[in-house]
Amino acid sequence: MNKCIPKQTLGGGVDGHERGECARMLSDKNIAEMLSAGLGPVTYRLRTELAGEVWHWNPRGSWSDEARQCGYWTSSSSISTPINLSYGYRLPRRGNTIDQANNDGYSRISDGDENSFWKSNPYLDPYFTGESEDAHPQWIVIDLGKVKSVNSIRIQWGMPCARQVRVEYWTGNDPMHLHIERNDDWRVFPRGVIDNSPGGDVTTRLSSSSIPVQFVRVLMNSSSAPTTQPSADVRDRLGFAVREISLGQTNDAGEFEDYVRHHPDRSQTIVYVSSTDPWHRAEDINYKTEQPGLDFVLRSKLANHLPVLVPVGVLYDTPDNAVSEIQYLLARNYSLEGVELGEEPDGQWTSPEDFAALYVATARQLRSLSSQLKLGGPSLQNFDGHLLTWPDKSGNRFWMNRFLRALRAAESPFDFFSFEYYPFDDVCSDAAPQLLEIPHRLRAMLSSLHDDGVPSDIPWLMTEFGYSVFAGRHEVDIEGALFHADTVGTFLTSGGTKAYLYGYEPDYLTDELKCSWGNLMMLQISNADKKLNRLSTYYSARLITNDWMQWVTKTHEVYPVTIEPDNAGVTAYAVRRPDKQWALLAVNKDPNRSAQLSVQFTGASVDTFTGKVDIAQFSRQQYRWQEDGPNGRPLVSNLPSHLQRAASRYYELPPYSVSVLRGHVGR
Repeated sequence: MNKCIPKQTLGGGVDGHERGECARMLSDKNIAEMLSAGLGPVTYRLRTELAGEVWHWNPRGSWSDEARQCGYWTSSSSISTPINLSYGYRLPRRGNTIDQANNDGYSRISDGDENSFWKSNPYLDPYFTGESEDAHPQWIVIDLGKVKSVNSIRIQWGMPCARQVRVEYWTGNDPMHLHIERNDDWRVFPRGVIDNSPGGDVTTRLSSSSIPVQFVRVLMNSSSAPTTQPSADVRDRLGFAVREISLGQTNDAGEFEDYVRHHPDRSQTIVYVSSTDPWHRAEDINYKTEQPGLDFVLRSKLANHLPVLVPVGVLYDTPDNAVSEIQYLLARNYSLEGVELGEEPDGQWTSPEDFAALYVATARQLRSLSSQLKLGGPSLQNFDGHLLTWPDKSGNRFWMNRFLRALRAAESPFDFFSFEYYPFDDVCSDAAPQLLEIPHRLRAMLSSLHDDGVPSDIPWLMTEFGYSVFAGRHEVDIEGALFHADTVGTFLTSGGTKAYLYGYEPDYLTDELKCSWGNLMMLQISNADKKLNRLSTYYSARLITNDWMQWVTKTHEVYPVTIEPDNAGVTAYAVRRPDKQWALLAVNKDPNRSAQLSVQFTGASVDTFTGKVDIAQFSRQQYRWQEDGPNGRPLVSNLPSHLQRAASRYYELPPYSVSVLRGHVGR
């Protein structure tokens, strides 16, 4: 049995969007409609952390190099005019080709410009971590796109360079997407160990004969850390820097064939890196995407008079900027649910030890502001089965387990755990088989995290959830309601603490995968007249908050339900409400057939509903989607039906429906 207070447990997320969209989405009228869905708390999502950008949460602040308007930025904690918008800044020392936001940047390692360079995060240097020199080796992975014969590499080092280098190749299919049943690993080339590297431009023969490989890793240790660097900022002198990498084959005549495509765009050879230096310039502001201002969100009705979960940047930011943000919010006397450190580090291929070091550095300074602050994270990306990383020296491949070990070793605060749930990448196929997998997938994910050592005695927050990270019709059709209800029910009966729906803001349709138009949203902004259309998830939220539960600040008891037979395509979740009524949330995931549900409550005795039973239902009778490309909209969009009837042996659940049965229980 789990306990929750719905008004504090079920919330929504507010994120960054394209330029001009925040004001359009979050008008007073739209916020009122959002609140009418019955959700309570808000979590502020940090798109810049996914885009590989530095967040200037306050446009007022200072540069480490004020004269040249560049370096490391710290937003001002001084109270001034309210912050209504904020922006991210692209990183000119970026290493990853791919990012998790707009994905419109590129790596400086394969951009063809020998004057640009990638540089690793200086906060992972022993100067800041206090750890040994080999505690946080940095790496570059080159994906050649297909298997090719390789025997040589050319590294054009920047400053500082690495003194100790290992060049390795992956023995399996894909090192960036791991599977529990495979024990692949990195294997060093026969001549891949380079000691006392001189820096500069270095070409190395890796083997006497070519080896067929697709993925190659350059592992770096022992930074040269020059003291003659022009910058006076120590951060500019720490880590590793690479201008370009070439990888290929040297023939018997000594001629080198480079397989790497060097372009300043997404057509370049894909490169992944362990970390990136948050150094940037005023000119790097990205006006294409905006974050709603912290003051705008926390002062508006959107906050719903409840504490707000706020983020701080970690991967691409500095501890000073994070501390300044929380100082500002505390000075404003905002009520904070907690501070979430970073977002999706696992999805950005950050090692658990590296992220732990950055987390610890930020958390320690935040804790010094107030012992009452709740600090946690790391907002894990969705994963199937097990969250894996490359094995450490002991063979441990479990990301979260190693992250927690590092936090414990550093005696760092970890007051809550957060993760995201987007189970389905395929939004082009039939939804019916996928909907059947929702409870199993989520429970398997939670079980894996328990096995990894995530404490059971701290809050577990599902800080984002939705059908898919990709847009598609299932999210705006009736399937969106079924997914929402089933996910909330599974999470709460599994012991979850808070669930924040992603897609809380009104939005537009998009055809992301070129197979159907949709989006993660509960309210649609119409292309024709800009009015809001209520979508299926809006109604499932209303059904949960108004019919299944009571929208009061009182404790509800949530109980698991056993369905027989277990392959019936029906799931159900029970709650005992403060008004002493029992309510059953039932989801029929069969698109064509009704289900007959017999309900029994087992304890000291076997009981059933007695007297009058209130029944609320949401199905295709209340909601039908009209597909029309970018002009798609609900053809029918009505509130769930309500009726009261005498308790009976069976209750009918329409095809593709969410139902609530509510009443008193007895013999």
